[in-house]
Amino acid sequence: MQRDIERVLIPQEQIARRVAELARMITVDHSAPRLAGPAEITIVPVFTGAMIFCGDLIRQVPLHMQIGLMSVSSYPGRSLSAQDAAVVAPQLGDLKGRHVLLIDDVLDSGQTIKLVQAVVREQGAASVRTCVLLRKDRPSARQVAVDYVGFDIPDVFVVGYGLDFDNYYRNLPDIVSLKARVIEGRT
Repeated sequence: MQRDIERVLIPQEQIARRVAELARMITVDHSAPRLAGPAEITIVPVFTGAMIFCGDLIRQVPLHMQIGLMSVSSYPGRSLSAQDAAVVAPQLGDLKGRHVLLIDDVLDSGQTIKLVQAVVREQGAASVRTCVLLRKDRPSARQVAVDYVGFDIPDVFVVGYGLDFDNYYRNLPDIVSLKARVIEGRT
């Protein structure tokens, strides 16, 4: 796997520091008396890309929480750009009157976050906030309002820390770009 890496964009130590910062911000924003009602939230990670980020993040948020799951397909197979986002498997539970935090891996086209926000709002959530690990430098991403952003990155295809290419590389601890030969399918 290491020979497939073009360069490390964000090393694991920097990711860990930023995740801790995001957790502190989320905790403050979701604590009483800022919210109407108890300091309790429902976390909705967009799977599969956000699973590692979500796991690291929620272990540092000392609030009562429930977890709902949402699987969305937007990068099928070896695709390098987002396609039409579609909800594959929502397992949200009852969101009526709950404060919801959506967690996603990459904001590039904005299709996924908009779709998931709409689904959660339709369920009657009291509030919906969004947290993305990465926001790509592209007009479509800048036009989508999100509450928490881990890192702004150039408009390049990245893998690692849960992000994949053809369902590989999710286990890399850093966020990296791949060599062209890998993306083009040459060995």
